[in-house]
Amino acid sequence: MTRFAHVNGRYVRQAAASVHVEDRGFQFADGVYEVCAVRDGWLVDEGPHIDRLERSLSELRIGMPVARSALGVIMRELVSRNRVADGLVYIQVTRGQARRDHGFPNPPVPPTLVVTARSLDRASFDRRAASGVKVLLTPEIRWARCDIKSVSLLPNVLAKQDAREAGCFEAWFVAPDGTITEGASSNAWLVDAAGRLRTRANSSRILPGITRAEIMSLCRQHGLTCDETPFTEEDIRTAREAFVTAATYGAMPVVQVGDHRIGDGTPGPIARRIRDLYWTTRES
Repeated sequence: MTRFAHVNGRYVRQAAASVHVEDRGFQFADGVYEVCAVRDGWLVDEGPHIDRLERSLSELRIGMPVARSALGVIMRELVSRNRVADGLVYIQVTRGQARRDHGFPNPPVPPTLVVTARSLDRASFDRRAASGVKVLLTPEIRWARCDIKSVSLLPNVLAKQDAREAGCFEAWFVAPDGTITEGASSNAWLVDAAGRLRTRANSSRILPGITRAEIMSLCRQHGLTCDETPFTEEDIRTAREAFVTAATYGAMPVVQVGDHRIGDGTPGPIARRIRDLYWTTRES
């Protein structure tokens, strides 16, 4: 099946899609991105994802390339053209194309907008969730503004590759103070020895996850207490449960972190409940 992308105002065959060789996203990673899940043909948490896109752009002083409403139309059109029932929409915005120079283009140039959509195997995530996944621990080597969803992801790429080569689903970054910040492409959670649900508070050290925020809201609605406090490798050793959250799969139970088995080595009841609650509320 032919796949379609949207590039700077035009729908084109994805195989033929291109941007200029001097686009600042290619030259400097001078841009941001956003990922929105698609479930049964519907965009999941569309509004919050576009909110975060606008914030990331604002932090880098890049303008929105199109109005919010127009971006929503583009996203839904690509879901339709690519026949995506379950999958994701990827949005990337860069500062635009200009002669290579570290400073911002003067005068400013129009931002570059690229949007794509593709299907994902929903059943494969369900199978992983049923058995749980493993996580690798790796030193935190990223820049100091992880709250911006920048396309500059080389540390994340290296961490993800290390995880895959170790047979793990994800990698958790360990800060110099010994606390866990987040995953290479997810937020990190655990249920500690006292039964408290914990995840690191939003700051410049982590990305303010949309799925993380929605799950925290669900926890409040259903009587689950969630503490926004960091946890360490020692906390992991005694944790009852752990899981990761991301737009593409909701909540994913973790059964091993590094050499430490979590609980009895099977997905715990709280992680399973949160995963079910999250997807149930998005399908209603």
